[in-house]
Amino acid sequence: MITAQTLTEGATERHLCLVGILDVSNDPDTPTLSNRLALLGPAPDSFWPAFRRSDEARDGKADPIDRWSRRVIGTWACDLKGKALFPFGGPPYRPFLRWAIDSGRAWASPVGPLVHDSFGLMVSYRGAIALEQTFELPTVGSSPCASCDARPCLSACPVGALGTGDYKVPVCKSHISSDAGTDCLSAGCQVRRACPISLGAGRDLAQSAYHMTLFLGA
Repeated sequence: MITAQTLTEGATERHLCLVGILDVSNDPDTPTLSNRLALLGPAPDSFWPAFRRSDEARDGKADPIDRWSRRVIGTWACDLKGKALFPFGGPPYRPFLRWAIDSGRAWASPVGPLVHDSFGLMVSYRGAIALEQTFELPTVGSSPCASCDARPCLSACPVGALGTGDYKVPVCKSHISSDAGTDCLSAGCQVRRACPISLGAGRDLAQSAYHMTLFLGA
């Protein structure tokens, strides 16, 4: 029997983390007959080492993390008799941001990007599994921003590219590409790191540097 607990355990075994579950019985963006959607992200501490050991990370082909996600989540979805869905591979793209908010575990932050109850501004979604089986949904909470008086995310960006709700992408990329932006490039966005809840993501510095390099090339 599938439950939130068995999904949590199964995700951990695969170096993933269950970052939300929602009822999708009336959701037109999920496969017919779907009733539950399990949202999956990288597991704190274990995801990056596991990925680096994988064939996808070492074969020199494009999009290694996406291919790793397709293999690992796709295989698990088949085992569960579900359907694997991914935030990449479009257009069209699946509405992962809406699903994240509908799960009751992620909210719009003061700076714009989603904030998660366990991973703060470092939350990311590698895929999801749509399931026909129904089971009890876990209790959800409220945005951690509601009780964060300091809100360090609003003033953390050294060039003011992110912090007003209007993300100035060219300004951000220009800074990261400069000598002054070495810290952002090698350790990840200072705004995302400033969120106290982001510590829960256990983000490897090499993982952040990898994604920042991809961002620069996008």
